[in-house]
Amino acid sequence: MKSTRFLLTFVACLPFVAAAQSADPNKVLRYAFEIAETTFDPQKATDVYSSIVNKGMFDAPVRYDHLARPLKLVPNLLVAMPEISSDYRVYTMKVKPGIYFADDAAFNGKKRELVAEDFVYTLKRLFDPQLAANQLGEVEGHIAGTDEWLARARKTGKLEFDAPVEGLKALDRYTFQIKFNEPKPTFLYVLADCRAACILAREVVEKYGADIGSHPVGTGAYRLVAKEWKRSSKMVFEANPNFREEYFDADPAADDAEGQAILKRLKGKRMPMIGRVEVSIIEERQPRWISFLNREFDLLWRMPEDVATQAVPNTTLAPNLKKQGIQASF
Repeated sequence: MKSTRFLLTFVACLPFVAAAQSADPNKVLRYAFEIAETTFDPQKATDVYSSIVNKGMFDAPVRYDHLARPLKLVPNLLVAMPEISSDYRVYTMKVKPGIYFADDAAFNGKKRELVAEDFVYTLKRLFDPQLAANQLGEVEGHIAGTDEWLARARKTGKLEFDAPVEGLKALDRYTFQIKFNEPKPTFLYVLADCRAACILAREVVEKYGADIGSHPVGTGAYRLVAKEWKRSSKMVFEANPNFREEYFDADPAADDAEGQAILKRLKGKRMPMIGRVEVSIIEERQPRWISFLNREFDLLWRMPEDVATQAVPNTTLAPNLKKQGIQASF
C-alpha cells in the first residue's frame, strides 16, 4: 500500500459561490487538527498547524499556484514577480496599492493600508534577538549591511528598527528593495514562506508586545474570531471584510484533467469563498476518525493508520464511504 496519509472531504461541503459575491457566512468548513496551535505570530511559529492557520490570516509577497505542475510561484501582494538583477543580488518589488490590514485597535479606528515599509519592517524583525525567529538563517549574513547592525542588537538585546540598513530599503510608498552580499537565486522561495515573509504591521507588534502571538492582524482572507477562540481546543475564523478584491485563477497543465476541472469550476469566483472556518483540536486518532465519519468535520488529513485497510483497501476508497460522498486524495 502507498502512504496512509490521505485527504478526505465531503463533496457536499465544497464551496461553490457565484462570482463577484463576498464570502457566504453560511458556508462553514469544519476541520480537526491533531496538535494544538502554538502561536499566531507567523515569524515565531515552528509547527505545521500554526503555520496552516497563519497562512489564512497573513500574506507573503508571493505564493504558490497549487494547481500548476510543477508548482510555481506567482505574485500575491505584489504587482508582478520581483525584478531580480542579473547577478541575483538585488530584488526590487512593487506592492499592490489598496491592500488593507484587518481592523484592529492598534490602528486607532483608521483603515491601515499595506505599504513598502511594512515589508522592510517584517524582514528586519527576523533579526530581532528577542524574537528568536526560526528563519533567521535565511537572512543572517546574507542581506547587505546587517552584520554590524545585528551584532549591536545581540550586544544590547534590542534591535534598532529605525536604523538604516543598506540591504533593506523602501524606495517609495509601494516599492522596496533587498540587496544581498552574494547571489541569492533561491530567495524567491523564502518570499513565499509565511514563517519568514508574512507581513505584520509595526503598530500591532508594538501594541501587543510579548502577547502578539495571541493577536493576529494581517492582510489575509480570514481573521480570528477572538471571542470564540478556546486555546488548544477550538479556533474559529471568519472572512476578513477588508480583504482585497481577488478572484480564483490558476494554471494547471493542459493534460491535468483534475486540475483543469477544478479551474473550470472555480475560475473567476471571488475569494475567499467560505465565510467561516472552525478548527477543533482532537489529539487521539480514533475519536478524530469517528467524528469525521459522523460528519462533525468536513476534512481529514492524515487518516489513522489503523483504519486504512478498511477505509482504503488496495488504495481504493471503500464503497460504503463512496456512498457517503467522501473523496480520497492520495
